[in-house]
Amino acid sequence: MALGVELIRERARQLPNEPGVYVYRDQVGDVLYVGKAKALRKRVSSYTRPERSMERRTAEMVMRVADVEVTVTGTETEALLLEQTLIKDLKPAFNVRLRDDKSYPMIAVTTGEDFPRVLFTRRGSRRNARLFGPYTNVRMVRETLEVLNRVFAFRPCEGPTPGRRSGSPCLDFHIGRCTAPCVGKISKEEYGKMIDQVIQFLNGDTTTITAALEQDMERAASEQRYEDAARARNRLAAVTMLAERQLVDRAHDGDADIFGIAVGEALAVVQIWPQRSGRLTERVELIFENAEGATLDDLIESAIAERYHVGAVVPPLVVVPLGLERLDEIEALLIEHRGASVELRMPQRGERRRLLELAQRNARLSLEGLRLTDERSRTRGADALEELRDVLGLESLPQRIECYDVSTLGGDHQFASMVVFEAGVARNDLYRSFSIRHGKLDDYASMAEAITRRFARLNDTEEDASFSQSPDLVVIDGGKGQLNAATVAMASVEAPRVSVIGLAKRIEEVFVPGQSGPIILDNASPGLLLLRQVRDEAHRFALKHHRRKRGAQATLSILETLPGVGPSRRKAILQHFGTIDAVMAATPESLAEVPGLPVKTAQAIHNSLHRVGGPAPNRERGGRHPVTRGGAAR
Repeated sequence: MALGVELIRERARQLPNEPGVYVYRDQVGDVLYVGKAKALRKRVSSYTRPERSMERRTAEMVMRVADVEVTVTGTETEALLLEQTLIKDLKPAFNVRLRDDKSYPMIAVTTGEDFPRVLFTRRGSRRNARLFGPYTNVRMVRETLEVLNRVFAFRPCEGPTPGRRSGSPCLDFHIGRCTAPCVGKISKEEYGKMIDQVIQFLNGDTTTITAALEQDMERAASEQRYEDAARARNRLAAVTMLAERQLVDRAHDGDADIFGIAVGEALAVVQIWPQRSGRLTERVELIFENAEGATLDDLIESAIAERYHVGAVVPPLVVVPLGLERLDEIEALLIEHRGASVELRMPQRGERRRLLELAQRNARLSLEGLRLTDERSRTRGADALEELRDVLGLESLPQRIECYDVSTLGGDHQFASMVVFEAGVARNDLYRSFSIRHGKLDDYASMAEAITRRFARLNDTEEDASFSQSPDLVVIDGGKGQLNAATVAMASVEAPRVSVIGLAKRIEEVFVPGQSGPIILDNASPGLLLLRQVRDEAHRFALKHHRRKRGAQATLSILETLPGVGPSRRKAILQHFGTIDAVMAATPESLAEVPGLPVKTAQAIHNSLHRVGGPAPNRERGGRHPVTRGGAAR
């Protein structure tokens, strides 16, 4: 520890007593810890006190410090924001951090564009866009966007400029989900007024929109434009429903956020109970890993930073448990963030005390549930890894398992998916997919290409954790042919010695290179259950991409080829069913209910949809599972 202390002491002497962020690194440059300080010199110097007065975890970190980096900031709030960003990016070994460190969902209106979009985002800052949120319920945000799109029909296409190469409106226009600014169906001024209404609604002003829709409905009814009146009525109902569960989080005098905390050996749970206008709203739960030895102050600071640093409104009252040493410091941060007074209170009695105790109790219950779940997962995972080691004759436990699957997309293009499991747990941040380049529909050649590209990047890729670490076990989704293609490819790039197996479909036989017959595992064995989970995850990952690729343009082209369906009938079908999935699921009888569609034509449409080139769900049940590009490989 002496060397680390001396280095920190020497570096601290050179630091100013100003706000900033400090980073501790070890001898090989790995980040050990990221911290923020109101006064850098004072804070960094605190790590030079005698070892016996430090937490064991802190003493262990100090012993490994070989370098100190410092960034001076203008304010303590800036330091806090920078600290949280660095923790998310660098994932230091000794920092408490969120188990799921995704940023909160937000709604962005791209006001810098001629025809702005309204979209889902997790980026706390976005150039030339107005942000609303953050929110806590992803499903509610997506449902809100869907309803708003039904009401206002803003363009859902990607990119700053609307339009398609074909020069014709897309499917969304035909089903009333877009005003088609790309082909001049709406002017820039009219579109801008519509976006202003969206912004008004997201700001919480629903009265203006409601009044406008009521006027539209009454005017259309008086002019006997009954379809327009019905459309305005449906929009009014959607807006009313959405207003009742409005997501905008604005602070009033009686508002508070109540923080309940429970700390375990390695995990900590913080539950935040927002109270708005005297009423409890949806609670937020933050799960922190690496919490061993963390103080209550550390957890409160981390939770507050996570809760408020991306723009969530700070209420005038924040209720926390007893025991905070840096109460004044944290309160000052909140005041600076809010731009108005904030009271950080630890109530001793009354309703807020009761709610605090309730939040604490729920946090403890959640922590205990997590502990039991993790314990069961570790036990099952350890049993599975041990069985695979013994059955496959591996030298050590297969801590890192990679699975590869080749899939055909649209009948003319192939992808290979790669999923990663570490210690028996899926690491979806490491998933990758490969767009096959050789241009032939050849499963074996495609598998060989994917394996070659993956292992060719093993030694020359230091920053991408998907490729920089060698797996202990490679699972190929397929039998002997796929397995042979993979082993030949690995040999061609002189990949390090890695165990490779093939998992055959249906009866799930395990094939090993050099063995003529398969290994048969018991259906309930932990090893086979893990292999099955890995394989199924590769399929799920593939299916996700396939569904995204099967977008509006592809589905519209299906309808364009249907017998007896011209532009007017196509529009009538889409308006009647709403989505292409609903059309594909329709029976001949329900198709015949479309105005102007004869029974024979409805039957012909149904027959066409359910032959080759018909509904994708039928194709997906076969052996091929297309791939998602959750981080495409080059």
